[in-house]
Amino acid sequence: MNREVGFRSRRVRERLIEKLQEKGISNPEVLDAIRTIPRHEFVDEALGHQAYDDTALPIGQEQTISQPFIVALMTEALLRGTPPQRVLEIGTGSGYQTAVLAKLVPQVYTVERIKSLIHRARDRFAEMGILNVEMKLDDGHLGWEEKAPFDAIIVTAAPSGVPKQLFNQLAIGGRMVVPVGPDRQDQQLLELVRTEDGFEQNDLGTVRFVPMRAGAR
Repeated sequence: MNREVGFRSRRVRERLIEKLQEKGISNPEVLDAIRTIPRHEFVDEALGHQAYDDTALPIGQEQTISQPFIVALMTEALLRGTPPQRVLEIGTGSGYQTAVLAKLVPQVYTVERIKSLIHRARDRFAEMGILNVEMKLDDGHLGWEEKAPFDAIIVTAAPSGVPKQLFNQLAIGGRMVVPVGPDRQDQQLLELVRTEDGFEQNDLGTVRFVPMRAGAR
């Protein structure tokens, strides 16, 4: 990236941060992660001019890179309370949300069901020197039982209900952020905290994610 493009990039990143603050994102560490992770590296070159717009973008395979506000909102919710040390992400996708998490927590485990996406994300992490991410190709509904329990779980595709196997892999006191609802309709973004007797729930608003599908390919 030449110096002129780099200058414009810094400027548009700051405008994005201002928009996120206007929408209520206040965690300075989350804002700094959004500011410093190069979102343009996670989208096709043809869409690079839209990389710092506050909008979701296609990444192929009928998947998207999430809107920066939603990434920030989910990450901020995940970091509430005791800072998590080990986070499970369901739905690696482009790897952008993963990279944001990797800047904020010691260890990220991420599961993706589409082989081509996980290969591209792995290459991006290597190029960026991100070393605290472990990746797995699998059905996200199954989580990553061998690595459980997790302090936090973030789900970036929408199941029709909270997958029981994922919830069981959450440590007591751990936090899950997950969009729940039908395909191609409004879904509810939920923040769940596991307790000894069940869970406490906080509704973070209406969202629209790609559906969470079974199987890996």
